Amino acid sequence: MAMLLEDILKSVELWLKLIKKPQPYVDPHLDPVLLVPGIAGSVLNAVDEESGAEERVWVRILGADYTFRTKLWSRFDPSTGKTESMDPKARIVVPEGRYGLRAIDALDPDMVFGQECVYYFHDMIVELTKWGFQEGKTLFGFGYDFRQSNRLQETLDRLAAKLEAMYEASGGKKITIITHSMGGLLVKCFMCLHSDVFEKYVNKWIAVAAPFQGAPGYITSTFLNGMSFVDGWEQNFFISKWSMHQLLIECPSIYELMACLDFQWEHPPLLEMWRGGPDGDGKSQIMLESYPLVESVQIFKEALANNTVNYNGQDIPLPFNMEILKWANETRKIISQAKLPPQVKFYNIYGMNLDTPHSVCYGNEQTPVTDLQQLRYFQPNYVCVDGDGTVPVESAKADGFNAVARVGVPGEHRGILCEHHVFRILKHWLKADHDPYYNPVNDYVILPTAFEMEKHKEKGLEVTSLKEEWEIISECQDADHKNSDSAAADEKPVVSSISVSEVGAEACATLTVHPHSEGKQHVELNALSVSVDA
Repeated sequence: MAMLLEDILKSVELWLKLIKKPQPYVDPHLDPVLLVPGIAGSVLNAVDEESGAEERVWVRILGADYTFRTKLWSRFDPSTGKTESMDPKARIVVPEGRYGLRAIDALDPDMVFGQECVYYFHDMIVELTKWGFQEGKTLFGFGYDFRQSNRLQETLDRLAAKLEAMYEASGGKKITIITHSMGGLLVKCFMCLHSDVFEKYVNKWIAVAAPFQGAPGYITSTFLNGMSFVDGWEQNFFISKWSMHQLLIECPSIYELMACLDFQWEHPPLLEMWRGGPDGDGKSQIMLESYPLVESVQIFKEALANNTVNYNGQDIPLPFNMEILKWANETRKIISQAKLPPQVKFYNIYGMNLDTPHSVCYGNEQTPVTDLQQLRYFQPNYVCVDGDGTVPVESAKADGFNAVARVGVPGEHRGILCEHHVFRILKHWLKADHDPYYNPVNDYVILPTAFEMEKHKEKGLEVTSLKEEWEIISECQDADHKNSDSAAADEKPVVSSISVSEVGAEACATLTVHPHSEGKQHVELNALSVSVDA
């Protein structure tokens, strides 16, 4: 009878476990984290100033292009440094749901199919939650109007208020900021202009794929041809490249991403084009012209001199904006003067192993550029360098700080936010893995598995024997490693030996490495030392 009751009790306990909703794991020892996205990385809503109605204008699928043009197209006001929507009744705001995380998670939460293309920090939020971070206690987001300058006072005031609120919500713990892309420039501006607030509340700053010295090729082609936020079939349901082009021409943030003039580039970025025209004798000739950073501005001015949009039946000129360029140059001057407070630790993760636009060339010998105002209709050709497809490694690494670590990760500019290697690095830096043996640079774990040491005396000698073992675990990412798993067990161990001696003592050791499958290696150390017993 007792056995039956025990069986019933076990069944009930199992049933209770199945119906009880599991509680998320929360680690109370973690420091709070703030996620700050880059350009186009925040949901934006438009509030009608008359009715108070609010609708999402970035990102959306249904009516996307029309709503984008009517609500987000803007004009820059040089007296305030702010870009204002052409619709005088529209006020652009960032939703604050889920402690700021809603605006930077999935940028179109209503999208049913292919939502991955509008994920921003979604995967990282999921990972951080698994590690024990809790929304509203140790996990927050900061979305912002990415059209604006990175030194707009309104944005900086919101960031200061966010840091203070996080500090209080976490019980007085200092904050780790994780930025992506242009978010790194925003935080660098904030650190320079509000150093007291930054120093008071921030403990660590981890910059991911930050264009510290600009994104030369990407921004050059953006000014002349526009930008696509998504690639592939999703473009058919999204904002047109032309509509995006007209917005970005009036965005200070884009001008602030131009290549820095004072940076010593290994190969200075150029704007090149094949030009056709008569020579001194009136004969037709075609030649390649190259324009360095300063001279390329004149090309932008001429190419966009007659650029206009029709808004509510009115033609509005949108040339290359020299007032914004003046503002942006001052912003970059401020950023270049930023200094990291001594107690704040800075880390840098940059993308690599992808062809990344550096210099841009238009036309060719068969189809030269004869009219600069037709330049926007030419397909750009790129001279590429190593990077993440958007930001060159050279720019991302040049943060100007005494970094604790700079780690290159193979990955695409936005896709790097869901890279497994990046998650492992972050988990280590955030002290959420409790694993002192993890090496984030080479992405492996050294795990001690055995340790034995014996000492004894024999005939006036002291003899010490040592045996230690480890498992080295690394991720197998390429096919060659996976294909070699089956052969790993057949490989012979690698054995190395070393011996050292000095007066009155001698030691020797043997190191054996046993290859295993799935990226594992078993390492054994056997050592023996003999010394004269003092």
